[in-house]
Amino acid sequence: MTAVTEDGGTQGGAAQDGAARYGDDPWHRSYAALDDEHDYTVDEIDGRLPEGLTGTLYRNGPGRWQVGETLLDHIFDGDGMVSLFSFAGGAIRYRNRYVRTRHYRYGQRHGRVGLRGLGTRRPGGALANALRPPANVANTGVVLHGGHLLALWEGGRPFRLDPDSLETLGEHSFGGRLTALSAFSAHPSRCPDTGELFNFGMDLTRPRGLRRYRVDTGGRLHRLPRVPLPYTPWNHDFALTRRHMVFVINPVIPKAGRILLGAGSIVEALAHEPHRPTCFVVAPRYGGRARVVEHEPLLGFHLVNAFEDGPDTVVEFVRFRDWESAIRPFSEFRTSDFPWGCALVRYRIGANGRVTGEEVCALPLELPHADVRRAGRPHRHTYFAGRTPNGVGVHHLDHATGRRRVHELPPGHGFGEPVLVPRAPDAAEGDGWLLALAYDPEEHRSRLLVLDARDVEAEPLAVAHLRHHIPMGFHGSFTERVAHPPR
Repeated sequence: MTAVTEDGGTQGGAAQDGAARYGDDPWHRSYAALDDEHDYTVDEIDGRLPEGLTGTLYRNGPGRWQVGETLLDHIFDGDGMVSLFSFAGGAIRYRNRYVRTRHYRYGQRHGRVGLRGLGTRRPGGALANALRPPANVANTGVVLHGGHLLALWEGGRPFRLDPDSLETLGEHSFGGRLTALSAFSAHPSRCPDTGELFNFGMDLTRPRGLRRYRVDTGGRLHRLPRVPLPYTPWNHDFALTRRHMVFVINPVIPKAGRILLGAGSIVEALAHEPHRPTCFVVAPRYGGRARVVEHEPLLGFHLVNAFEDGPDTVVEFVRFRDWESAIRPFSEFRTSDFPWGCALVRYRIGANGRVTGEEVCALPLELPHADVRRAGRPHRHTYFAGRTPNGVGVHHLDHATGRRRVHELPPGHGFGEPVLVPRAPDAAEGDGWLLALAYDPEEHRSRLLVLDARDVEAEPLAVAHLRHHIPMGFHGSFTERVAHPPR
């Protein structure tokens, strides 16, 4: 069972993860389970926290990849665990809680796998998995909007959490407007002008299309016109311009028959079909006919930003070299290298239907981030995790100069997605702090780095050392609201 520890409590570890076998790289041990739920003020901080750094960093990712004695077979199947770092008065309060999904509760109660995952099958073969959707593990993204803290997973509805305690309040249907079979992606995008949140969902009940949503500042969901496509895709992300939602649709097709019949895992039923085109979709934000421009096949899952440039639309994303290098590491995550993309690219979708692309950084990289205040506008700075000659680091690419700088981590250390916090609401783009989690395999602990976004090569302004590790996670977001976890 999960143990809740308070200030001065015990450290979570890999006790239930003992059957796992990790690769040669020390950072693989960051995949060990964190079974305990913590709540404490961080008492080991090197340097000094910036005076203006006030608010809350929320992060989401799997906290464990094991149920009872069974190791889960895919990185996306782990139980979602949300962490908060609350910054106020020069101090940091840390708290983590598992999202009480059906998958989590079943595993806690029975000590075994009882639900189908994306890459993990229920025991019992095809008969035990047929006609069963994958379990919503709420493990991918997290966003605070309209007073609701939402833990996100791209195949289903979000789970609502208390923004202070992280207590699970249940699946969130937006007042019944998001049905049980609807999906609300883990990559929403907020308009910096209106404060509205835009998102999409894969629509496997009606083939060849995407559902789209707008959530107003009060938290009410509005359905937008569905986008018709030439095939039924699996899609992970999108970008928002001032007038459009922009999608890069890869020719990755979920084979519905195999999924419904339980023949193999759901991930195994995803087929890359390079004879089909990649579709660049430019869909008006508030309705109207979407433009679908076909292009030679590409693979790109995480989009950085998109913007209008005259009559054209420009979109920046991480491109992968091939399907095998993109998908295999997710199933072999305990021993494989991280699934790095091969380049950061920008593609221009012309008003005449012509698509042209360029590499802006040829480097193994992933988890890109830009100043969210620049969503839908041309941006100068992109931040990401990427390879270095000796390991990994947090990179900053200045598009105006072409210069790339890196904060390199020691060999064998792990990393997380960098998140930019502006120094002030009206600060210039890039003037602020980068928050990034790093993993120390020698101490089996994580630390939060606070970097000057203008000079990432410099020593961190502050390093907050946690009492435990946080397993390799996915995505996070920062809000100016200060969380006040209960004592």
